[in-house]
Amino acid sequence: MATRIQKDEAIAELVTEIKATNVLYLTDASALNAETTSQLRRACHTQGIRMKVVKNTLLRKAMERIEDKDYSALFPTLTGQTAIMFAEKGNAPAKMIQDFRKKGTKPALKSAWIDEAVFIGDDQVAVLSKLKGKEELIGDIIALLQSPIKNVIGGLQGSGGQKIAGLVKALEDRAQA
Repeated sequence: MATRIQKDEAIAELVTEIKATNVLYLTDASALNAETTSQLRRACHTQGIRMKVVKNTLLRKAMERIEDKDYSALFPTLTGQTAIMFAEKGNAPAKMIQDFRKKGTKPALKSAWIDEAVFIGDDQVAVLSKLKGKEELIGDIIALLQSPIKNVIGGLQGSGGQKIAGLVKALEDRAQA
């Protein structure tokens, strides 16, 4: 049995880890044997995901101690064995879970916290795996912003460019007259 000091240290460590990321996945890996759990840990590691099996009560206390974020929507999912996954990309754990489950049914997603959005239930894995990361969204926005500019430049450079130049010249002549 862990002492109060050990529990407080574990909670403090969880608080630090949770504060360091905006992507948390709470999973159920209870049916996995030691070998499969090792394979899951390796799969997480290769994808840049940190996985840690935690006690639900300690995790809840850690989440409650973080004042600037409200994790209370995740509390009902803190049942049974819980493995928490920390990641930089919101969709990375979901993609890894989908890939890993080609061999079985675990780990099952209990809940996820991604930039303050909460996802509850294993049926959310497919949705989460399709989420775009911040870099992908910025790239999409830049492409959308460039599209009209490219059309205008293309119009000016193409055969229509002569027409536009002629219109501008006509408007200039009319203004001077």
